Amino acid sequence: MKLTLRIWRQNGPEDKGRMVSYQLDDVSPDMSFLEMLDVLNERLTLDGEEPVAFDHDCREGICGMCGMVINGVAHGPERATTTCQLHMRHFKDGDTIDIEPWRARAFPVVKDLVVDRSAFDSIIQAGGYVSAPTGSAPDAHATPVPKANADAAFEAAACIGCGACVAACPNGSGMLFTAAKITHLGLLPQGQPERSARVIDMVAAHDDAGFGGCTNAGECTTVCPKGIPLTTIGRLNRDFLKASAKRPDNA
Repeated sequence: MKLTLRIWRQNGPEDKGRMVSYQLDDVSPDMSFLEMLDVLNERLTLDGEEPVAFDHDCREGICGMCGMVINGVAHGPERATTTCQLHMRHFKDGDTIDIEPWRARAFPVVKDLVVDRSAFDSIIQAGGYVSAPTGSAPDAHATPVPKANADAAFEAAACIGCGACVAACPNGSGMLFTAAKITHLGLLPQGQPERSARVIDMVAAHDDAGFGGCTNAGECTTVCPKGIPLTTIGRLNRDFLKASAKRPDNA
């Protein structure tokens, strides 16, 4: 295939940035999207030009590193698919493809398609863990977990922290990510001792990091490569209301 790529180029956080067009020939439909960018970067390097900077690591849809807006959609046109698992067979010969970084106040651009997602780290540091002593590993089935809770916790734990939810949200909210991390701990026995403090602290960290508020637009679930549902945010809201009512100052 012959493609026209319009790629966001930005030298650094203070640079204004602009879209730059590139022509790429002989693109195999069997290439992944990132392999196609690798081919472009090889050509740019041989021509003495600066290659396009983009995040990647496992290239197996697991690590959450890859992330870019492709033709206006976070991770591209395929549902439940990360950028690294997107293949060029989903595009046609002669297509023009726009490639941009995540757009959110909490995710400043570092260079080209690379953004700083350390705001997610601050949310995890606020409570995305179990620190209460729970003793040694119990025998299997010693503490029964309802099937519905186990399934919902497993579903939420699938979150890879890619940030597509933030990029797609009209408010730049990271609430789906926050809800996933709160839900997968809050539905299991090990997460109960810190359940109330966890939701209060993680939501506060979310707001402090500069993410927008959630208005249930639902765009986050549409682009989530792991299919985490909007009901996860509903669980966060219930936990937050209960935890707020229990606080001594009711703040």
